[in-house]
Amino acid sequence: MTKLYVALLGALFATSAMAADAEVEALVSGRCSTCHGAKGHSTSPIFPSLAGQNQEYLVKQLQDFRSKKRVSETMAPQAADLSDKNIAGLAAFFANQPAKIQRVSDTDLVAVGRYIYTKGNTWSGVPACTSCHGENAYGTATLPRLAGQNTRYLLSQLKDFNQRTRTNDNEAMHLVASRLTEMETQAVTSYLGQLP
Repeated sequence: MTKLYVALLGALFATSAMAADAEVEALVSGRCSTCHGAKGHSTSPIFPSLAGQNQEYLVKQLQDFRSKKRVSETMAPQAADLSDKNIAGLAAFFANQPAKIQRVSDTDLVAVGRYIYTKGNTWSGVPACTSCHGENAYGTATLPRLAGQNTRYLLSQLKDFNQRTRTNDNEAMHLVASRLTEMETQAVTSYLGQLP
């Protein structure tokens, strides 16, 4: 009787998991893929690639879009009716997709970006990005993976942090973004985009 109970319980969990997977796939294909691609590789450089992004970070961002704590005219209606279960499923889906790297043509700019990312700029008070986002730019559970991200998207986010229009995340980014020169911003985002 115990074996039968375990087998039935296993079948029930498998059926439930398949239904959840189907729901996530429907959300991805019906809602997310237009901008972020079917596997999380964005369809335009102005949108973030979600493939390989940290799962907990994605959950927080989707919850913030849903609550309008993170302001976005595009994402607010997309996240408005997502349940916590939907959000968790989408975050797990995208986190488990392999990330891609971006091509960068200016290798000199990449070298400057590597310097800023790993050492910062002591003259202007910009800390090394590695201190929060890690040596490989993979972030943490609560901080985003930056490696392989679209440079235009990263530029827009640094601009939003600098102008204080993005306020749902680490306030340290307001200070960092305000101290980066335009060339440093271009350099560090180019460096990040080409990381695996």
